[in-house]
Amino acid sequence: MRAFRMEGPGAAAVQEVPDIAAEPGEALLRVKMVGMCGTDLNTFRGRNAMVTFPRIPGHEVAAEVVEAGGDLAAGTMVTISPYTSCGRCPSCLRGRVNACQFNETMGVQREGAMIGRVVVPAEKVILVTGLSQRDLALVEPCAVGFHAVRRAELKSGETVVVLGCGMIGLGVILGALRQGAKVIAIDLSDAKLDVAKKLGAHETINASTDVKSRVAELTGEGPDVVVEAVGAEATFLQAVDLVATAGRVVYIGYAKAPIAYETKYFITKELDIRGSRNALRSDFDDVIDELRKRPDAGDLIVTRTASLDEAAEALADWHARPGDFTKILVKF
Repeated sequence: MRAFRMEGPGAAAVQEVPDIAAEPGEALLRVKMVGMCGTDLNTFRGRNAMVTFPRIPGHEVAAEVVEAGGDLAAGTMVTISPYTSCGRCPSCLRGRVNACQFNETMGVQREGAMIGRVVVPAEKVILVTGLSQRDLALVEPCAVGFHAVRRAELKSGETVVVLGCGMIGLGVILGALRQGAKVIAIDLSDAKLDVAKKLGAHETINASTDVKSRVAELTGEGPDVVVEAVGAEATFLQAVDLVATAGRVVYIGYAKAPIAYETKYFITKELDIRGSRNALRSDFDDVIDELRKRPDAGDLIVTRTASLDEAAEALADWHARPGDFTKILVKF
């Protein structure tokens, strides 16, 4: 089979790899479309400590069933929950399998889906009707954003500031709007802010301006929730600074280095500070329902669709001009 594989930092190409077969309890899928994510970009840049090379990336998947059992008839369109869970660690025993201590995500700690055919445990296959291949490939990244909204316990009528309008941040926006919240989106890119606005964000702020003053004008005492979807030191600190007293801060992004906080604000503002990792099956189901209602969302989110042979060029372009891209899809 042909697969898109990263050989090392800055080196990616289409390679011939051995074909595969499904074992009992597994599903053999023909890959139709795969999204490139920020994790893939960091892997290409050599900044992902969780990845060893060579690695086939890809965990945002639209696929067709070739061979499986149960309800997964051949020709059925599906997406994948790309995470593993051990069932024994503290998070798994608490029902939070998305945060399994020993998780291995497709395309990160193990081989991914940017390949002609892929084998996955049948229990990880999610049967979907009523979505295009393009939108199937958007389900997983949107689910990560929806899970952050779940972690925030966001309620109708509350105000949330979303720091970062990349793919995950846009997923947060869609999830927050689904909950009936007022959304303020913040990013350095006017183009990404325009997408956020068209998706339904009530207000947008360019991060190069006086963000704190503008948020104060819009919220008074500050937002109920801030979701950080950038993974930078400045936005990690900004989240605590912006949120209202007794508010909630949810972090999705990974900061690349330790961060020094003024910890007194954790106490004086009595903040709830929460992490958000991956997504639960219920988050996938909510996203699928929402994308059925919003067939326009993918038109706004997807920046570029590339063939398998164009994948390396598309990734290099994203690396060179990160502000120009929200989502790249690779079509098989």
